[in-house]
Amino acid sequence: MRYPQGILVSCEIPWDENERFMADIFREEVRAMIAKNYRQIYIFGTCGEGYAVDTTMFRDIVTVFREETSAEDVLAQVGVITLSTANAVERIGSAHDLGFRVFQIALPSWGVVDDDEMMAFFKDVCGTFPDSQFLHYNLPRAKRILNGRDYRRVADAVPNLVGTKNTTVSIRSIGDLMRHAPDMQHFLSEGGFPYGCLYGECSILGSFAGVSPAKMWQLFDAGKTGKIEEAFRISRAFDDVWSDVFSPTEYRQESIDGTYDKMLVKFSGVDIPLRLLSPYKCFPEKVYEQCREILVEKYPEWLT
Repeated sequence: MRYPQGILVSCEIPWDENERFMADIFREEVRAMIAKNYRQIYIFGTCGEGYAVDTTMFRDIVTVFREETSAEDVLAQVGVITLSTANAVERIGSAHDLGFRVFQIALPSWGVVDDDEMMAFFKDVCGTFPDSQFLHYNLPRAKRILNGRDYRRVADAVPNLVGTKNTTVSIRSIGDLMRHAPDMQHFLSEGGFPYGCLYGECSILGSFAGVSPAKMWQLFDAGKTGKIEEAFRISRAFDDVWSDVFSPTEYRQESIDGTYDKMLVKFSGVDIPLRLLSPYKCFPEKVYEQCREILVEKYPEWLT
């Protein structure tokens, strides 16, 4: 495998009422994730608002993140979401200068890239930092979803592309990834992970990681040890709890990822503000309290 198996977790960015970075709360969040035994931690995916920060914010937050994840056993990743190769290289360079060597990248989304453009992007970005490792964030917002054959072509040409982040729960799509690029580490959602385990080694992208570390590690261990039926049972439970807890948000199903993930951070005990950077809206505090009440009253065993 090009990258170690594990549970990958995101740290969201807290903002005050003037959209300034709240470093103390962020440090508390990162430390809480490490205390829950997570060692693969990242910032600046969609839920971490990587699309929204300016260059100064990026550098300030990455600096604090480096201070909190400098231990040798922590595999910290910095995400980069931009519209150009040049901006991606620039931001990766800033984080690289601070000591980061693992990055998460998404394809430029202003225009859909074709096969040649896709290959050029990976070669130009990953090739600029041959001492680093890269995971591809394979999301519909980039307008092109890569399949297993795409990854095989890129991985054969770009040796430091080591993994992917995929949230699909389609067994056909997951099977395609696992068959054609089995040497890459595929981080799958709680719903997709058991399907991936049917084909071989894969990992979890843990949205509920901060709230329910015990359940998350149970799911991971079940899949890793081949207890597939148990993995599917736990995966189903995650989906049931998510659907129930977030039922008060159904009137805004199209809300951007961070609206949910900041509530999850707050559920976990870190007093993070729910607000997002302009122009995106967070859920009102009243909705958060409704969701939390469902979690606390119906699923107290998940808060461990």
